[in-house]
Amino acid sequence: MQFKSVIDPDTRRAYMETQYRVLGDAPTTLHIGHANPDLAKLHRAFGVDCSAFITASNPFSTLTAATVNAVRQATLAEQLGLMKLRFIEGLGEHPSGTWPGEPSFLVLGLTLSDAKQLGTNHGQNAIVWCDSDTVPQLILLR
Repeated sequence: MQFKSVIDPDTRRAYMETQYRVLGDAPTTLHIGHANPDLAKLHRAFGVDCSAFITASNPFSTLTAATVNAVRQATLAEQLGLMKLRFIEGLGEHPSGTWPGEPSFLVLGLTLSDAKQLGTNHGQNAIVWCDSDTVPQLILLR
């Protein structure tokens, strides 16, 4: 990872294994470290060269009530709208099914710096960011 993290190794491993599903009209699944040609098509279609997969759910990987997560996600969506960013709903799911899927957004054209700031502001341990190569990267925030 990028730096010594306070996030325990099992949690980091789970983040690496999670399937980051982009919903909507052009569904695709992002896997950390693997280029995604469908994401490349989305980038081209929206005229962007980067994107981030981000959630406001379950801050610091603490299981939180669905109703609270829904309010947190609505707040994030409102903030993205105010930033005039385009986003597509998503769901982060670990293949084991032992943790509930987390409602998320694929935010198109979100710079790494802004993605980190949003993740930090919404109490996240990490975000997923994709550069023009469309290889999803796990970016630890703590």
